[in-house]
Amino acid sequence: MIQGTHSDSGKSILTAALCRIFAEDGFRTAPFKSQNMALNAYVTEDGKEIGRSQGMQADAARIRADVRMNPILLKPAGNQRSQVVVRGTALSTMEAAAYREDFYEKGKQVIQDAYESLASDVDRIVLEGAGSPVEVNLMERELVNMSTADMADAPVLLVADIDRGGVFASIVGTLELLPPEHRQRVKGLIINKFRGDPALFADGVSWLESYTGIPVLGVLPFVKDLYLEEEDALGLASYERRVEGIDAAILHYPWISNYHDLDPFKAEPDVQIRFVQRPEELGEPDLIILPGSKSTIEDLSFLHERGLVEALKKVPASTRMIGICGGYQMLGNTVRDPQMLESSRKEREGIGFFSTMDTVMLPEKQTIRTTAAAAAHPGIRWEGYEIRTGASTEEEKPWLCREDGTVIGSVRGRVFGTYLHDVFHQDEYRHHLLEDIRQEKGLPAQPRFSYASIREASIQHLADTTREYLDMAAIETLMTDGGGNNEKNDTTVE
Repeated sequence: MIQGTHSDSGKSILTAALCRIFAEDGFRTAPFKSQNMALNAYVTEDGKEIGRSQGMQADAARIRADVRMNPILLKPAGNQRSQVVVRGTALSTMEAAAYREDFYEKGKQVIQDAYESLASDVDRIVLEGAGSPVEVNLMERELVNMSTADMADAPVLLVADIDRGGVFASIVGTLELLPPEHRQRVKGLIINKFRGDPALFADGVSWLESYTGIPVLGVLPFVKDLYLEEEDALGLASYERRVEGIDAAILHYPWISNYHDLDPFKAEPDVQIRFVQRPEELGEPDLIILPGSKSTIEDLSFLHERGLVEALKKVPASTRMIGICGGYQMLGNTVRDPQMLESSRKEREGIGFFSTMDTVMLPEKQTIRTTAAAAAHPGIRWEGYEIRTGASTEEEKPWLCREDGTVIGSVRGRVFGTYLHDVFHQDEYRHHLLEDIRQEKGLPAQPRFSYASIREASIQHLADTTREYLDMAAIETLMTDGGGNNEKNDTTVE
């Protein structure tokens, strides 16, 4: 099991790397995160919703993503409230206190059932924790760190991000706050995101091993340009880039979700990505994207209250605007939530670019894999997914349609909207979109590329780097000889 000294320490990508390494070594391997809190989701082939990072890790393991890999997904829906997705289906929206008190026992059983079922189908499982295992106010009833390690009797590798600074304090502090029986589970330390020559950290390794009694199993270098999905909002900063060329402004509202739709733009050398929260930040971009939203009415209210709705109506006629899922709903005339499923408000006026389109939130969430096409782009097929509770009247000119003819996108002039996620992952469409902008601006053409190939290359590079710098022999011993909590070893911090 991979646990971290804090959020964004590298647990998700290290889990992915180990999944690929074990798969390469001939083991049928699966990732497992008992409980994930994230607004970046993934839809499995059978229409179940899990964390996006578990979908990526399944790809790394060269195995089909499965709801058992993330049996509980929490999707923040307001202060102290989250939608609880269990076994891939939305259960209800719960307050944090009620979740801890009322759902805890059921959650434990859901997790154990999923783990045991998954374990019966694979040779190896790489478990991932969340945040820190020593949030002392939460430790008694947590469902994702040491409680999961106990359930699986898994040895724990503790990873710390040295790039943030304070790596010694974060490791020693984490071990100090762990109860003795859980400290015994930590069988190795991993230093992540080291810049420069790892030999310069040799004294640090010696000190950590002497002080904690736990071996340092690797000092992993800082790996640049990994085109892999971010798990949560902590990763948003990785998207912003300032370059000459195409200016893409992304509306950053409070409940932004599934923003991995933006991932392919990170690989385009001349696309500048910047997030916008105020009218004065908008400027005159070439492309405006309204990403998904977990609470469309609340985020739409944010745009109204900040003055961004009026600012959007004043951008140059040459600007292209694309809304995805919740962002698409905002482009319409109204958004209604009569049962207050997502919001404390029942209705909000939309931005109005699609003046005849109205959206209503319905109790049943749609989570489906989708293949789509567009009459304006003959020969192009999109493969993505839909994940939404809203239904919109489609009275505008259709843009994207499912294979059965169902309209899932509209267009008016240079304003586009769709319920399809991964729309920009379609290489040919993204190329046409950006080339049109380049030609209008007199910019040089850029070479075409397959984003799926770049993403796969990132997974492989990550795995190769991890294999080089991590003590895989020691990890192999832990995987084959146990090393959970059955054989105690003295790892008490002095």
